[in-house]
Amino acid sequence: MAVILSVSGSPSPTSRTTRLLRHLDDRLRLQGHEVTSLEVRTLPAHALLGADFQHPAIVGAAALFAQADGVVIGTPVYKAAYSGLLKSLLDLLPQYALAGKTVLPLATGGSTAHVLAIDYALRPVLSSMGAAHIVPGWFTLDKDITIGTDGTPTIAPAAAAALEQVTDDFSTALRGRIAALTPTG
Repeated sequence: MAVILSVSGSPSPTSRTTRLLRHLDDRLRLQGHEVTSLEVRTLPAHALLGADFQHPAIVGAAALFAQADGVVIGTPVYKAAYSGLLKSLLDLLPQYALAGKTVLPLATGGSTAHVLAIDYALRPVLSSMGAAHIVPGWFTLDKDITIGTDGTPTIAPAAAAALEQVTDDFSTALRGRIAALTPTG
């Protein structure tokens, strides 16, 4: 079983991005992984914006990254890039916080014009942080995620199938990485 950290970089408490991530977290749990969720918006703004590396909440977030075998990073796309909130957290983590980790980048947005934000904005940062393997990510249009009255997301069938595939590919890559690192007796 792998330990996965699922990070939402959305500043919104009613975020489609966060709800999509929590939906995928459930899928990963069903596959036998231990998943911990982190919503960056719940970290103290003064610690994020003041670059307080020693703040207990920032130290705690860094520890979650350190303990994870794999990381799912989800962000809404603003101005053709990942959220500033996510950037604030990534800037406070150790330089190689993703070293040895398998990473799945996900993004949501209002237009297909932002689909390349994962590859041109987010992927280079994740790579610079030492990620061992960044699996192909996925961009989901906001219109393909509807939220029910109970807060549960419904994902359009084509988007749901694609998300299941990238999530399963991430899970497979993570298992392979862990197996390769596990000594055989």
